[in-house]
Amino acid sequence: MEGSGTGPERFIVLTGGPGSGKSTLIDRLEAAGYTRTEEAGRAIIQDQSAIGGRALPWADKDLFAELMLSWELRSYRAAALRPGPVFFDRGVVDVIGYLRLEGRPVPDHVHRAALRHRYHRRVFAAPPWPEIFRNDAERKQSVEEAERTYTAVTGAYEDYGYELVTLPKAPVEVRTRFLLDNLPLS
Repeated sequence: MEGSGTGPERFIVLTGGPGSGKSTLIDRLEAAGYTRTEEAGRAIIQDQSAIGGRALPWADKDLFAELMLSWELRSYRAAALRPGPVFFDRGVVDVIGYLRLEGRPVPDHVHRAALRHRYHRRVFAAPPWPEIFRNDAERKQSVEEAERTYTAVTGAYEDYGYELVTLPKAPVEVRTRFLLDNLPLS
């Protein structure tokens, strides 16, 4: 598989709106032996809520974005130390999508991070899927906001030169096979 080298071509991003089955797919890939990253947003919300912090999307959107950026940069560095392909539950460009969604300016340093920290040219996008969408302690968005998030993040990836591959709305086994079949073989 392309991605067995040492560069960013082995970093495969899964993006999309909340509640679209993205993390379930990454969990399945991990169970199959692949290396993966953890989603920044959910972990930051959990941590900030636990300590009474203000870096929450409903409290301080800019600070939340900065923490997500920091998390994604750390995930990128950690992935560089791992052999073989690494599946990312979102990436640096998702931070740009989030800022756009919220009507916030994209600071120059965030733009530079997206240019410097590149991933495999194919980014897999989980489309909005209202039938499986569920709210929980960290996911407070509506289905409509999830759809707007999808549009914002996929638009950001396109603007940064990535090729989007839309995942099918199908059971996780089918999605896993589809993803692996759509990564070019070396």
